[in-house]
Amino acid sequence: MTKPRLLIYAHYYTPDVASTGQLLQELAEGMRDTFDITVICVVPSYSGTVAPAYQTQKYYRETINGIKVLRIRVPAFSKQNKRSRIRNILAYFFGAMAATFKVGHQDYVFSISQPPILGGLLGVWGKWVRRAKFIYNIQDFNPEQTMAVGYSQNRLVLRLMMALDKFSCRQSDLVITVGRDLVETLRGRFKPGKAPKVAMINNWIDEQAIRPLPADEPHVVAFKQQYGLDGKFIIMYSGNIGLYYDLENLIKVIAKFPAGTKAADGREVVFAFIGAGSVLQTLKDYVAAHDMQNVTFIPYQPKEDLIYSLNAADVHWCVNAKGIKGVSCPSKFYGIAAAGKPVLGVLEQGAEVERLIREHNGGYLATPGDYTQVAENITTLLAHPAELAEMGQRSRQMLETGLTKTVSVQGYRDQIVNL
Repeated sequence: MTKPRLLIYAHYYTPDVASTGQLLQELAEGMRDTFDITVICVVPSYSGTVAPAYQTQKYYRETINGIKVLRIRVPAFSKQNKRSRIRNILAYFFGAMAATFKVGHQDYVFSISQPPILGGLLGVWGKWVRRAKFIYNIQDFNPEQTMAVGYSQNRLVLRLMMALDKFSCRQSDLVITVGRDLVETLRGRFKPGKAPKVAMINNWIDEQAIRPLPADEPHVVAFKQQYGLDGKFIIMYSGNIGLYYDLENLIKVIAKFPAGTKAADGREVVFAFIGAGSVLQTLKDYVAAHDMQNVTFIPYQPKEDLIYSLNAADVHWCVNAKGIKGVSCPSKFYGIAAAGKPVLGVLEQGAEVERLIREHNGGYLATPGDYTQVAENITTLLAHPAELAEMGQRSRQMLETGLTKTVSVQGYRDQIVNL
């Protein structure tokens, strides 16, 4: 029997380490028994560079684990240079529009809200060109996210962004978003009864690939030794070091805990940042200027090694800037929970992840901007390190009982086939 055909606009896809790319890879591979799936994405370039092997053709066709992938060549870019990022994104957008004519008949078109606004418009384009049903997966709301962090103050541009994304929502046959607060945001965009059909499905991590490991597991030990973390009490941030997390102010809170600060069990505290992004150099400059010798920066870890880096920490940051509630959901929480680690959360009350942490007592919480409470939470967890393991165990149990990869992927499959 011929399977229905599903086209996914992914922007980034494996081997790129973008969280949405990894999520869409697992979603596509989880649904390949139900759908004949094609992914349109860029050539591997999340770091900003493009390998020579992807610089000679306009399009590249690949098959990865049973998923057909059509890649678009894009120019290299700098995450610190707004103009080069825009040029790169536009190359993907127009390239993906053209690539839509190369994939043949499609029954369904699936697009995420990345790049901002353009991701939704690609879904509309795919619906029109391929005469397919359109599923719009909103991971982040824009222009709300842009407004929350002050990335643009141009009212005309912001109004245009809102009009375009509402248009994409109206054109969709289904909006799937990733938090209860995001559902409220979608409905709040429209007059009562006028919002598009919406479903909420939590993001996930592969709970089999990421799981709790003992502290003496050889790979965990090797990771700690490689980056000078052996024997330390590790407070870790792992993920995109970008605009939406207020890290420029949180590093100032970290400065209140200088080198030599110890947890109650006698271990010296170290703050580890794993990843890259537009704010990374700002953090490095601040750390250097203030001689913060207990702060270390570590490159992105390969996906297969993520289990070891996540397990190396005693506690993980899970943060968002003020104004992000109902706009974005920090998916890194699911990896933290899968590793059975507690959370040092800086999240607005009522945000999806804040609710999950609070409902299951999985960590310490403060609201964005309340830097006094953030500092107090660090002091408290350092004074009571024995309690952290139980917090992490509760989060892992929460994941296993209702937020598994299987449950979420099945939710997507059911919503699509029942359209």
